[in-house]
Amino acid sequence: MSRNNSPGSSPKSSSGPDSPSRIEADPHVEFDDADSAVEGSLASSTTSVSSSILNYRKLHGRTYENIQTTEYWAPNDEQQNQGLDMIHNGLLMTLDDKLFFAPIGDHPGRVLDVGTGTGIWAIDFGDQFPETEVIGTDLSPIQPTWVPPNVEFIIEDCLLDWTWPLEHFDFVHIRALYGSISDWVALYKKAFNHLKPGGWIQDLEMDVKIESDHVEFPEDHIFNRWAELFYEGGEKMGRSFAVAQGHTMRDNLSSAGFIDISEKKVKCPIHGWPKDPKLQQAGLLLQLALDESVEGFGLFMLTQVLGWQREEVLVLVAKFRGGDEEEE
Repeated sequence: MSRNNSPGSSPKSSSGPDSPSRIEADPHVEFDDADSAVEGSLASSTTSVSSSILNYRKLHGRTYENIQTTEYWAPNDEQQNQGLDMIHNGLLMTLDDKLFFAPIGDHPGRVLDVGTGTGIWAIDFGDQFPETEVIGTDLSPIQPTWVPPNVEFIIEDCLLDWTWPLEHFDFVHIRALYGSISDWVALYKKAFNHLKPGGWIQDLEMDVKIESDHVEFPEDHIFNRWAELFYEGGEKMGRSFAVAQGHTMRDNLSSAGFIDISEKKVKCPIHGWPKDPKLQQAGLLLQLALDESVEGFGLFMLTQVLGWQREEVLVLVAKFRGGDEEEE
């Protein structure tokens, strides 16, 4: 998954490289068109939500959030959460174990993790910076109870008014909100207003389209068809899945008022084809994560937004897992 790391601050202006480097394949590992690199991007009013948020929607045996402002398309059940944690660890391996790229210094005071999910990034950050106050927000209370003493989780909707004072945080971290935000500039403006002067934001977003340096997928390949379905569904919901493409994130950050914007695109391997041992391990972990998560990813989008039947979704999911090019 190529990522686009775009930290932004208020006092300066610069830009970084935007071309991800090619990952060298291990010549001793046989791979086919299912062993691929995902091409995506790492970049870069929370009024309290009522208890009705706990009334999850049940869909085909999975549970989903029940908030209309965000309409998050992935489940929030234990199966999906395991996949999220595996994705986090696979990303860390790909990013040389770096939780962030923004130059926040050694003593950030207050950090906000928007869309914290299982809270794993916030917990890792809190362990790394024990003197920093870390707050993670999400629509689902799926975070663990036992966390570092400097880490707190709050149920909040990032699209509503934020409840903290203006110029409150030193660093705002966002990750994997693609397909759930209707107005990215508005979200970034909230972060801008609640950051201290000179504070930083980093957003890591991914493209749903899987691509390869080693195999050219035909137009009707399952990976291309999967991506096009999500692009279509995102357009219907008014929440794009293509935010990581091009320089969209950089432009949105600039429109929100950020300067000194750096953009970094990184390829993440899927499966064990890389020659580099660490990337090979990352690829295997990310493959497991996709196998765990892809059904949940597809069920809501394809049945509720695009009108598919559950059986049709399961057939497509099986083909996606196998990289099967055969037409339905």
